[in-house]
Amino acid sequence: MRIVFTGGSGKAGRHVVPWLKAKGHEIFNLDLKPLDCPGVNTLITDVTDSGQVFNALSMHFGFEGYDTGAGPAKVDAVVHFAAIPRVLIQPDNVTFTENVTSTYNVIEAAVKLGIRKIIIASSETTYGVCFAEGDKDYHHFPLDEDYDSDPMDSYGLSKVINEKTARAFAMRSGADIYALRIGNVIEPHEYDKFPGFMADPLSRKRNAWSYIDARDLGQIVHLCLEKNGLGYQVFNAVNDTITAHEPTEAFLARWCPGTKISRPLEGFEAPLSNRKTREVLGFVEEHNWRNYVKTG
Repeated sequence: MRIVFTGGSGKAGRHVVPWLKAKGHEIFNLDLKPLDCPGVNTLITDVTDSGQVFNALSMHFGFEGYDTGAGPAKVDAVVHFAAIPRVLIQPDNVTFTENVTSTYNVIEAAVKLGIRKIIIASSETTYGVCFAEGDKDYHHFPLDEDYDSDPMDSYGLSKVINEKTARAFAMRSGADIYALRIGNVIEPHEYDKFPGFMADPLSRKRNAWSYIDARDLGQIVHLCLEKNGLGYQVFNAVNDTITAHEPTEAFLARWCPGTKISRPLEGFEAPLSNRKTREVLGFVEEHNWRNYVKTG
Protein backbone atom coordinates (compact mmCIF):
# COMPACT_ATOMS: atom_id res chain seq x y z
CA MET A 1 0.00 0.00 0.00
CA ARG A 2 1.01 3.64 -0.52
CA ILE A 3 0.79 5.18 2.94
CA VAL A 4 1.16 8.73 4.17
CA PHE A 5 2.42 8.55 7.75
CA THR A 6 2.37 11.67 9.92
CA GLY A 7 4.79 11.85 12.83
CA GLY A 8 7.02 9.05 11.62
CA SER A 9 10.07 10.68 13.18
CA GLY A 10 8.67 10.43 16.73
CA LYS A 11 9.27 7.81 19.41
CA ALA A 12 6.66 5.37 18.12
CA GLY A 13 6.83 6.30 14.45
CA ARG A 14 10.54 5.65 14.06
CA HIS A 15 9.85 1.99 14.85
CA VAL A 16 6.47 1.62 13.17
CA VAL A 17 7.55 3.08 9.82
CA PRO A 18 10.44 0.61 9.27
CA TRP A 19 8.16 -2.23 10.38
CA LEU A 20 5.58 -1.27 7.75
CA LYS A 21 8.24 -0.76 5.11
CA ALA A 22 9.56 -4.27 5.77
CA LYS A 23 6.06 -5.54 4.99
CA GLY A 24 6.33 -4.00 1.52
CA HIS A 25 4.39 -0.78 2.06
CA GLU A 26 5.57 2.46 0.45
CA ILE A 27 5.73 5.21 3.08
CA PHE A 28 5.78 9.01 2.83
CA ASN A 29 6.59 10.61 6.18
CA LEU A 30 5.15 13.99 7.15
CA ASP A 31 6.99 15.50 10.09
CA LEU A 32 8.84 18.58 11.29
CA LYS A 33 12.05 16.52 11.62
CA PRO A 34 13.61 14.07 9.14
CA LEU A 35 13.40 10.31 9.71
CA ASP A 36 16.51 8.17 9.29
CA CYS A 37 14.92 5.29 7.39
CA PRO A 38 16.36 4.34 3.99
CA GLY A 39 13.76 4.49 1.25
CA VAL A 40 11.38 6.75 3.20
CA ASN A 41 11.25 10.44 2.30
CA THR A 42 10.24 13.02 4.88
CA LEU A 43 8.25 16.07 3.80
CA ILE A 44 8.61 18.88 6.34
CA THR A 45 4.95 19.55 7.04
CA ASP A 46 3.01 21.48 9.67
CA VAL A 47 -0.14 19.38 10.01
CA THR A 48 -1.91 22.17 11.90
CA ASP A 49 -2.05 23.95 8.52
CA SER A 50 -4.91 22.51 6.45
CA GLY A 51 -3.43 23.69 3.16
CA GLN A 52 -0.14 21.95 3.84
CA VAL A 53 -1.97 18.72 4.70
CA PHE A 54 -4.07 18.75 1.52
CA ASN A 55 -0.93 19.36 -0.52
CA ALA A 56 1.11 16.70 1.24
CA LEU A 57 -1.61 14.06 0.74
CA SER A 58 -1.67 14.74 -3.00
CA MET A 59 2.05 14.86 -3.86
CA HIS A 60 4.68 12.52 -5.25
CA PHE A 61 6.38 10.47 -2.52
CA GLY A 62 9.77 10.98 -4.20
CA PHE A 63 11.60 12.01 -7.36
CA GLU A 64 10.82 8.69 -9.02
CA GLY A 65 7.18 9.75 -9.23
CA TYR A 66 8.01 12.34 -11.87
CA ASP A 67 9.20 9.60 -14.24
CA THR A 68 5.67 8.27 -14.70
CA GLY A 69 4.33 11.40 -16.35
CA ALA A 70 0.96 10.59 -14.83
CA GLY A 71 0.98 12.84 -11.78
CA PRO A 72 1.01 11.72 -8.15
CA ALA A 73 -0.16 8.16 -7.61
CA LYS A 74 -3.17 7.32 -5.44
CA VAL A 75 -2.70 7.17 -1.68
CA ASP A 76 -4.20 4.03 -0.13
CA ALA A 77 -4.09 4.95 3.55
CA VAL A 78 -3.12 7.60 6.07
CA VAL A 79 -1.62 6.84 9.47
CA HIS A 80 -1.72 9.88 11.74
CA PHE A 81 0.71 9.80 14.68
CA ALA A 82 1.87 13.44 14.62
CA ALA A 83 1.08 15.26 17.87
CA ILE A 84 2.47 17.02 20.87
CA PRO A 85 3.06 13.72 22.68
CA ARG A 86 2.19 14.60 26.28
CA VAL A 87 1.50 17.42 28.72
CA LEU A 88 4.28 19.70 30.00
CA ILE A 89 6.02 20.10 26.66
CA GLN A 90 4.01 23.12 25.54
CA PRO A 91 1.32 25.15 27.33
CA ASP A 92 -1.94 23.26 27.78
CA ASN A 93 -3.91 25.37 25.32
CA VAL A 94 -1.28 24.73 22.64
CA THR A 95 -1.26 20.99 23.31
CA PHE A 96 -5.05 20.82 23.03
CA THR A 97 -5.38 23.12 20.03
CA GLU A 98 -2.59 21.61 17.94
CA ASN A 99 -3.58 18.00 18.60
CA VAL A 100 -7.24 18.60 17.83
CA THR A 101 -6.63 20.82 14.80
CA SER A 102 -4.02 18.55 13.23
CA THR A 103 -6.23 15.47 13.55
CA TYR A 104 -9.20 17.29 12.06
CA ASN A 105 -7.02 18.51 9.18
CA VAL A 106 -5.59 15.08 8.41
CA ILE A 107 -8.91 13.25 8.53
CA GLU A 108 -10.73 15.93 6.54
CA ALA A 109 -8.09 16.03 3.81
CA ALA A 110 -7.92 12.24 3.57
CA VAL A 111 -11.69 11.85 3.30
CA LYS A 112 -12.10 14.67 0.77
CA LEU A 113 -9.26 13.25 -1.33
CA GLY A 114 -10.99 9.87 -1.42
CA ILE A 115 -8.65 7.95 0.89
CA ARG A 116 -10.72 5.20 2.48
CA LYS A 117 -8.45 3.95 5.27
CA ILE A 118 -7.31 6.24 8.10
CA ILE A 119 -5.63 5.20 11.34
CA ILE A 120 -5.14 7.73 14.12
CA ALA A 121 -3.13 7.58 17.33
CA SER A 122 -5.34 7.94 20.37
CA SER A 123 -3.99 7.20 23.83
CA GLU A 124 -4.20 5.38 27.15
CA THR A 125 -4.68 8.86 28.63
CA THR A 126 -8.31 8.82 27.51
CA TYR A 127 -8.94 6.48 30.48
CA GLY A 128 -8.42 9.49 32.72
CA VAL A 129 -5.74 8.43 35.19
CA CYS A 130 -2.41 8.95 33.40
CA PHE A 131 -2.27 12.73 33.79
CA ALA A 132 -4.93 13.11 36.49
CA GLU A 133 -4.61 15.57 39.35
CA GLY A 134 -3.85 13.46 42.42
CA ASP A 135 -4.40 9.73 42.90
CA LYS A 136 -7.43 8.86 40.81
CA ASP A 137 -8.83 5.34 40.63
CA TYR A 138 -10.07 3.68 37.45
CA HIS A 139 -13.81 2.99 37.24
CA HIS A 140 -13.22 -0.74 36.82
CA PHE A 141 -10.84 -3.32 35.40
CA PRO A 142 -10.19 -4.30 32.70
CA LEU A 143 -10.06 -1.07 30.72
CA ASP A 144 -11.77 -1.86 27.44
CA GLU A 145 -12.88 0.23 24.50
CA ASP A 146 -16.38 1.02 25.81
CA TYR A 147 -15.01 2.50 29.06
CA ASP A 148 -16.38 5.93 30.11
CA SER A 149 -13.44 8.12 29.10
CA ASP A 150 -13.03 11.06 31.46
CA PRO A 151 -9.58 12.70 31.35
CA MET A 152 -8.89 15.93 33.23
CA ASP A 153 -5.85 17.04 31.26
CA SER A 154 -5.38 18.88 27.97
CA TYR A 155 -3.63 15.97 26.22
CA GLY A 156 -6.12 13.24 27.16
CA LEU A 157 -9.01 15.57 26.37
CA SER A 158 -7.55 16.27 22.92
CA LYS A 159 -7.47 12.53 22.24
CA VAL A 160 -11.11 12.11 23.26
CA ILE A 161 -12.06 14.92 20.87
CA ASN A 162 -9.99 13.29 18.13
CA GLU A 163 -11.90 10.04 18.55
CA LYS A 164 -15.17 11.96 18.17
CA THR A 165 -13.79 13.66 15.07
CA ALA A 166 -12.86 10.28 13.60
CA ARG A 167 -16.32 8.90 14.32
CA ALA A 168 -18.03 11.90 12.73
CA PHE A 169 -16.04 11.62 9.50
CA ALA A 170 -16.51 7.85 9.35
CA MET A 171 -20.28 8.25 9.63
CA ARG A 172 -20.27 11.05 7.08
CA SER A 173 -18.06 9.36 4.50
CA GLY A 174 -18.27 5.61 5.06
CA ALA A 175 -14.47 5.44 5.30
CA ASP A 176 -12.74 3.08 7.70
CA ILE A 177 -11.23 5.18 10.49
CA TYR A 178 -9.60 3.28 13.35
CA ALA A 179 -8.38 4.97 16.55
CA LEU A 180 -5.59 3.21 18.44
CA ARG A 181 -5.51 3.86 22.18
CA ILE A 182 -1.76 3.43 22.44
CA GLY A 183 -0.31 2.39 25.78
CA ASN A 184 3.04 3.43 27.24
CA VAL A 185 5.42 2.92 24.30
CA ILE A 186 8.50 0.88 25.13
CA GLU A 187 11.43 0.96 22.72
CA PRO A 188 13.77 -2.07 22.59
CA HIS A 189 16.45 -0.36 24.68
CA GLU A 190 14.00 0.60 27.43
CA TYR A 191 13.42 -2.81 29.00
CA ASP A 192 16.12 -1.98 31.54
CA LYS A 193 13.45 0.20 33.21
CA PHE A 194 11.27 -2.77 34.13
CA PRO A 195 13.11 -3.83 37.32
CA GLY A 196 12.38 -0.33 38.62
CA PHE A 197 8.73 -0.76 37.68
CA MET A 198 8.57 -3.98 39.71
CA ALA A 199 10.27 -2.36 42.70
CA ASP A 200 7.74 0.50 42.78
CA PRO A 201 4.38 -0.93 41.65
CA LEU A 202 2.38 2.25 42.18
CA SER A 203 4.65 4.10 39.73
CA ARG A 204 2.86 2.18 36.95
CA LYS A 205 -0.72 2.85 38.08
CA ARG A 206 -1.00 5.81 35.70
CA ASN A 207 -0.22 3.41 32.82
CA ALA A 208 -2.58 0.74 34.19
CA TRP A 209 0.45 -1.55 34.57
CA SER A 210 0.40 -2.02 30.79
CA TYR A 211 2.65 -1.13 27.84
CA ILE A 212 3.13 -1.54 24.08
CA ASP A 213 6.40 -2.62 22.50
CA ALA A 214 7.07 -0.18 19.65
CA ARG A 215 7.58 -3.08 17.24
CA ASP A 216 4.33 -4.77 18.24
CA LEU A 217 2.64 -1.42 17.62
CA GLY A 218 3.93 -1.71 14.05
CA GLN A 219 2.16 -5.05 13.75
CA ILE A 220 -1.10 -3.57 15.05
CA VAL A 221 -0.97 -0.74 12.52
CA HIS A 222 -0.28 -3.26 9.74
CA LEU A 223 -3.26 -5.37 10.83
CA CYS A 224 -5.46 -2.26 10.79
CA LEU A 225 -4.33 -1.53 7.23
CA GLU A 226 -5.32 -5.05 6.20
CA LYS A 227 -8.71 -5.09 7.97
CA ASN A 228 -11.42 -3.44 5.87
CA GLY A 229 -15.08 -2.65 6.30
CA LEU A 230 -15.27 -1.88 10.04
CA GLY A 231 -16.18 1.80 9.75
CA TYR A 232 -15.23 3.64 12.93
CA GLN A 233 -13.48 1.52 15.54
CA VAL A 234 -11.36 1.99 18.66
CA PHE A 235 -8.66 -0.54 19.54
CA ASN A 236 -6.44 -0.67 22.60
CA ALA A 237 -2.87 -0.95 21.34
CA VAL A 238 -1.11 -2.74 24.19
CA ASN A 239 0.75 -5.97 24.82
CA ASP A 240 -0.84 -8.99 26.46
CA THR A 241 0.37 -9.01 30.06
CA ILE A 242 0.61 -6.94 33.21
CA THR A 243 3.99 -5.49 34.18
CA ALA A 244 4.06 -7.33 37.49
CA HIS A 245 5.22 -10.66 38.89
CA GLU A 246 1.84 -11.56 40.46
CA PRO A 247 -1.22 -12.73 38.50
CA THR A 248 -3.38 -9.76 37.61
CA GLU A 249 -6.34 -10.18 39.95
CA ALA A 250 -4.12 -10.81 42.97
CA PHE A 251 -1.94 -7.83 42.07
CA LEU A 252 -4.91 -5.48 41.64
CA ALA A 253 -6.45 -6.66 44.93
CA ARG A 254 -3.21 -5.62 46.63
CA TRP A 255 -2.50 -2.32 44.84
CA CYS A 256 -5.93 -1.10 43.69
CA PRO A 257 -8.35 -2.69 46.20
CA GLY A 258 -11.14 -0.18 45.76
CA THR A 259 -11.61 -0.76 42.02
CA LYS A 260 -14.12 -3.39 40.94
CA ILE A 261 -13.33 -6.17 38.49
CA SER A 262 -16.01 -6.18 35.79
CA ARG A 263 -15.05 -9.55 34.35
CA PRO A 264 -12.52 -12.24 35.29
CA LEU A 265 -8.92 -11.37 34.42
CA GLU A 266 -7.14 -14.53 33.41
CA GLY A 267 -3.60 -15.15 34.57
CA PHE A 268 -1.35 -12.19 33.84
CA GLU A 269 -3.78 -10.40 31.48
CA ALA A 270 -3.01 -6.70 31.11
CA PRO A 271 -5.46 -4.44 32.99
CA LEU A 272 -5.60 -2.29 29.83
CA SER A 273 -7.18 -5.02 27.75
CA ASN A 274 -6.18 -5.87 24.19
CA ARG A 275 -8.83 -8.59 23.84
CA LYS A 276 -10.63 -6.75 21.02
CA THR A 277 -7.34 -6.13 19.20
CA ARG A 278 -6.50 -9.83 19.39
CA GLU A 279 -9.96 -11.10 18.48
CA VAL A 280 -10.88 -8.61 15.72
CA LEU A 281 -7.49 -7.82 14.18
CA GLY A 282 -5.69 -11.08 14.95
CA PHE A 283 -2.86 -9.48 16.93
CA VAL A 284 -0.29 -11.93 18.32
CA GLU A 285 2.38 -10.20 20.40
CA GLU A 286 6.00 -10.89 19.58
CA HIS A 287 7.70 -8.91 22.35
CA ASN A 288 6.52 -9.88 25.81
CA TRP A 289 8.54 -8.01 28.43
CA ARG A 290 9.46 -11.25 30.20
CA ASN A 291 11.62 -12.17 27.19
CA TYR A 292 13.90 -9.20 27.94
CA VAL A 293 13.82 -8.85 31.74
CA LYS A 294 15.25 -11.23 34.32
CA THR A 295 12.38 -12.21 36.60
CA GLY A 296 14.14 -14.41 39.11
